[in-house]
Amino acid sequence: MDVQRLKQLLSREENEKMDFKAQLKLTTESEKKELVKDVTAIANSRGGRGYIIFGVEDKTKRIIGIEPDDSLEERIQQIIYNRTDPPVPVSLDLVKIKNKTVAVLTIFKSKHAPHQVLQTGAFYVRRGSTTDFARRSELASMMQENGLMTFETVIVKQARLEDLEMDRVDAFFKNINVYTDQFQTILLEAFGFIGQKNEGEFCPTIGGLLLFGKNPQLYLPQCYLKIINGDETDIISGNILSMLDQAVNRVKTIIKDENYPFAAFEEALANALVHRDYMDLSRGVLINITNKAIEIINPGALTQSKKVCLNFRECQPERRNAWLYQRIITIDERRRFIKSGVGMDRIRRSFEGIGEVKFINLGKQNSFKVILPR
Repeated sequence: MDVQRLKQLLSREENEKMDFKAQLKLTTESEKKELVKDVTAIANSRGGRGYIIFGVEDKTKRIIGIEPDDSLEERIQQIIYNRTDPPVPVSLDLVKIKNKTVAVLTIFKSKHAPHQVLQTGAFYVRRGSTTDFARRSELASMMQENGLMTFETVIVKQARLEDLEMDRVDAFFKNINVYTDQFQTILLEAFGFIGQKNEGEFCPTIGGLLLFGKNPQLYLPQCYLKIINGDETDIISGNILSMLDQAVNRVKTIIKDENYPFAAFEEALANALVHRDYMDLSRGVLINITNKAIEIINPGALTQSKKVCLNFRECQPERRNAWLYQRIITIDERRRFIKSGVGMDRIRRSFEGIGEVKFINLGKQNSFKVILPR
């Protein structure tokens, strides 16, 4: 860390990955707890590296400086290591600027979130420039993105096997040359479509309902699709394939243009449905139709590993909901999901002569938006 880099950081405003502190005190227990709280909050927030800069007023950016101490980094490392689980990777640089010393604590991007404060058991995130408790859905999303859980195989205890469309289930097994006459329950459980509630009593999993459910929204109300066209609003429900078919048919009745690239729209929507963040319980996938464009907005910003792939046709980004994706490509007879996740360049080409296609990653809102011109 040199002075030039420090000046670049000082030019930023406080946000999820940037915090300014006038003082650095680690004498009392409360001061140590506050440091750990701030570090875990930044580590758990979306984005790359984060920074806490000590010796700078947060509002004015006036450089106050701190007392340099050669043992400071070791003390901070010990505090973070002993009080966070898993430990947050950090480093400390002391930088001279305007005859004063500023401490820059770098919180490295972590693939092991969520990080917990051991003493209290709490999980924190940053919301803008403030630190807050992480919500349950945020914790679940972090755990899923980092491979700590697979939400699709969680059973839905209120649901029954009768809530599944068994014709679709049978078609799935036939596609992979598996016959279910005598071993249907065993196979359904082995593939993660159902699970045991009690001894000998089975119920569908979240993944089973999303793939084969007659009306998954009875148990998973966030899994809907909304179409807004001016003053008209349509709410579409059903399993993923059913919602995709219904939505495409509805949009075709709204945009009465045989030359419109509906196949590209369908591909973008398939992406949204299979790769959305199903741990976000507050909203479904939205299609907003205006005179100039069709916007597809789904919960679930791209993870950091995906951001670098946005403009490269050949890249193979990490997939959110890999379990779901692996099964839906077998279920869908029209093979629409085979291209899912790697077709950005293809979608752009489909709209040549119509207008520019835009892909917008909204990390702070945990959303991803595709804008298709009309």
